[in-house]
Amino acid sequence: MRLVACLLLAAACVPAMAASPAETMDAFQRALAEGKREQVLALLSPKVQIYESGYVERSRDEYAAHHLDSDIEFLRTTQARVLRHAEYRSGATVIVTRETETTGTYKNAKVHMFGLETAVLEQQDDGWQIVHLHWSSRKAKAK
Repeated sequence: MRLVACLLLAAACVPAMAASPAETMDAFQRALAEGKREQVLALLSPKVQIYESGYVERSRDEYAAHHLDSDIEFLRTTQARVLRHAEYRSGATVIVTRETETTGTYKNAKVHMFGLETAVLEQQDDGWQIVHLHWSSRKAKAK
């Protein structure tokens, strides 16, 4: 009995790969918003390329060393809502596109923006990994 409990606890501590591309993207966003760096990194391919605001990070390690912490800080203080979601599949590769609305406060400034996300995921033996992300956003028009 004690062995079973230890095995269940160990399994709960290892970030499981999500069963679908949509679940993978949801898990990625949730891990960012909850500040769970290791779970974020587990969902990214070591060779991921992340494009944002005219810049590129060319690996998981580069992202972890540069923008991961600021992305976590931003998503911990704001709320993102998916407005539209689509998936396009070709074999073991899926392109996920999302339109989002983000509101809240970040560094004492009100946030209201619309975002576009394109993610390319590849199927692995135990789930999906993100191999490319492209993010862009714009401020919402003042009312």
